[in-house]
Amino acid sequence: MTDIDTPRAERDIDTIDRRILRVLQADGRISNLKLAEAVHLSPTAVLERVKRLHRDGYILGYQARLNPEKLGAGLLVFVEVLLDRTVHDVMDSFRAAVQVRTEILEAHLVAGGFDYLLKTRVADMAAYREFIGSVIWTLPGVRETRTYVVMEEVKNSTALRL
Repeated sequence: MTDIDTPRAERDIDTIDRRILRVLQADGRISNLKLAEAVHLSPTAVLERVKRLHRDGYILGYQARLNPEKLGAGLLVFVEVLLDRTVHDVMDSFRAAVQVRTEILEAHLVAGGFDYLLKTRVADMAAYREFIGSVIWTLPGVRETRTYVVMEEVKNSTALRL
């Protein structure tokens, strides 16, 4: 891949930065000292690089991955949503309403046969029936939905290829 073919973001970081990101992506709780050892730099140099990676938006934050089964959210469901009109005011209202619903983990505006793809978690099918009626169908502009209940989660990762 030539420099022209490489996206700008990839040209702004070097191989050491990529190693730092790879280690942090695997273990966001690693100490600065252990991170420095893992990438063969001094703790001061690593700390400065991590600060820069935060500042420049390569690192968005850190989160603990929780077990949804143990927390009463074992049923994973994807919902296709078709809006009645795809005009800015309807889409803006829909986006705002989705933001405040904690059951909706992700919402993506997509190209294709529907407008939004939602990822949601609830306790069970009874909870989903309640959720679809009291939440999804009350969101602004919803005309049609299709539901996909996950039978087996084969892969679940947020790790990016570095």
